[in-house]
Formats: sequence, C-alpha cells, structure tokens
Amino acid sequence: QVQLVESGGGLVQPGGSLRLSCAGRGFMFSRYAMSWYRQAPGKERELVARIGSSGGDTNYADSVKGRFTISRDNAKNTVYLQMNSVKPEDTAVYSCNAYGSAMWFGGDEYDYWGQGTQVTVSS
Repeated sequence: QVQLVESGGGLVQPGGSLRLSCAGRGFMFSRYAMSWYRQAPGKERELVARIGSSGGDTNYADSVKGRFTISRDNAKNTVYLQMNSVKPEDTAVYSCNAYGSAMWFGGDEYDYWGQGTQVTVSS
C-alpha cells in the first residue's frame, strides 16, 4: 500500500521556522520526484517546492524562494521542507506529492499524495 505521511505542521509565529517531513512507504522512493504543495482556504493548490529523485534538482515558488528549502533523504524515504522566516500568507495545508516519471516506469506515470499537514502562521 502506497502511503505518504506528512508531519511537523503546527502553529508558528511570523518570522519563525518550521520543518515539515513526509515519509513514504510502499513505493520506490528514490525513483520519484518529490514535491510540497499547499492550499489555503479559498485558494487554489499551488506548488511550493520540488526536488528531483537524486536530490540535485530543485524548484521553488517565487513566493518562498530564499525562505524555504526542500531536501530529501532517500535512505530514510523522507522528504523535508524547511520553512524559515514564515509569513501569515504561508498559512495553508501542506501536502506531499510523489511523482514517478515514465522514464523509470516503462511508459507509465505515477502520482501519489499525502493527506496534508496544517501550518498556521500567526502571532
């Protein structure tokens, strides 16, 4: 059974820091690009950060560049999002995504999601 479980969310003050974790089970973690998405109330879901399967290729939304860092530990089947200098507008449910491209899976694509963890930035 494929499973992605996020943790580390909670309440944090503006300017503070938080680290989210996402642990994968039941799939070849090291062959998947991993991403963090977020969705705030009344807003569309947006890509926050993405990291390639090897960890050497990262992408960030403009709104979080310089503040957030995505990383992964394939030995632990875990991806992280280090959130620094958080702002109230970072408040959202953060979800973990695993994407397996066709080049690894014989022409098939795979896309898995966790259930999300709430991050609230408030004083």
